[in-house]
Amino acid sequence: QVQLVETGGGLMQAGGSLRLSCTASGITYRINRMGWYRQAPGQQRDMVATITDSGTTNYAESVKGRFTIFRDGAKNTVYLQMNSLSPEDTAVYFCNAADAYPFGGVYWGQGTQVTVSS
Repeated sequence: QVQLVETGGGLMQAGGSLRLSCTASGITYRINRMGWYRQAPGQQRDMVATITDSGTTNYAESVKGRFTIFRDGAKNTVYLQMNSLSPEDTAVYFCNAADAYPFGGVYWGQGTQVTVSS
């Protein structure tokens, strides 16, 4: 099993920046991808950014050029640097980790609220 603990959410004015972090513990050697998803009230949970253990990144179109995902492998931690925030970025942000094949485990953090005021 893997446990994910997120930190860094909060309230920010539009145009500001926030950094989220997520640290994995437990059976982490199986993880080959980590990422961030977000869910606004009444909406589905959507992918924001992911990063593989080889460093390949993937971003939602809405955050490209504003958000950056990076990881510290030694600390089993993934970060999401969020710049030029807008009210549309307001959501609960969830950390996600996925095991490599054939283990198949998928894990979620408890979520951290990000609120951007106009």
